[in-house]
Amino acid sequence: MSVYQPLFNYLDDMGLSAWREQLQSQIETQLSVRRHGKMPMWQEALNALPNVDLSTMELKNRVDIGTEGDLDGFPRETLVDLLKTFHPWRKGPYRLLGIDIDTEWRSDWKWDRVLPHIQSLHGRRVLDVGGGNGYHGWRMQGEGAELVIGIDPTAVFTMQYQLMQHFIKSDKHFVLPIGIEHMPENLSLFDTVFSMGVLYHRRSPLKHLMELRSCLRPKGELVLETLIIEGELGMTLMPETRYAKMKNTWFIPSAETMMLWLRKCGFKNVRCVDENVTSLNEQRRTDWMTFESLADYLDPTDNTKTIEGYPAPMRGVFIATAP
Repeated sequence: MSVYQPLFNYLDDMGLSAWREQLQSQIETQLSVRRHGKMPMWQEALNALPNVDLSTMELKNRVDIGTEGDLDGFPRETLVDLLKTFHPWRKGPYRLLGIDIDTEWRSDWKWDRVLPHIQSLHGRRVLDVGGGNGYHGWRMQGEGAELVIGIDPTAVFTMQYQLMQHFIKSDKHFVLPIGIEHMPENLSLFDTVFSMGVLYHRRSPLKHLMELRSCLRPKGELVLETLIIEGELGMTLMPETRYAKMKNTWFIPSAETMMLWLRKCGFKNVRCVDENVTSLNEQRRTDWMTFESLADYLDPTDNTKTIEGYPAPMRGVFIATAP
């Protein structure tokens, strides 16, 4: 059975069969061998995973799934090799059957900054835009969400989610290999929509905000986290070429400008609840993500600047209510 069948059943029960049919086609296309040459390797690794009976599972305070004893003789080293087939591991950390997956990002630190400021997720339908491998989605399920849909077009992140789903077997959390632009217009389905680390990658930030708004039910809550700069109302950094070696960074607003954009798009009760300079301990290279990371993106003589001379990454969390 497809890992997405419980989601398809949920959408059918909601009267959203047209979207369910669209999703089935999109998932098949996005995860096809024709689009991704590594798909046979990933599928082989998924098929080689052990079937275990979990003795423990923690999703609220961390993502800690099972114990090493649950492996019941399956070689730990073999499981580590299978997990590393899905490199790079960017969002986490995870503890799976006694194995610590030390991801590039300490995504739990971001979650700890966000969680105190948002409405309770208990019983809510949640959309996590740009959610990567679903780490925050598992934490959202741990907070009691009725349904969590994460969307991210990067195939390896979807496969990492499917790996975790192999063990967790959730009927509440799903990661789909699509972007916000593939969502139905005027869906108005979700009680809470998260967009964390996405806005600055969009050519039109206002279009992105309107796309997020269209996914929210009336009076639903938007939780947006993005790069910001210090500055007054109206100030925005548009990098000439790259920002921190990222070529797809378009607009980095001041906090006041970000809040203006949200108000311009019709959001109410707009506020900035957190500002945080990204540290070298929060984003770094590890054995599970061996590519370049934050230390390589900063000026080696001045960590307050990127390698291009722009202000080093600072991130803001914004909360707003849909009209």
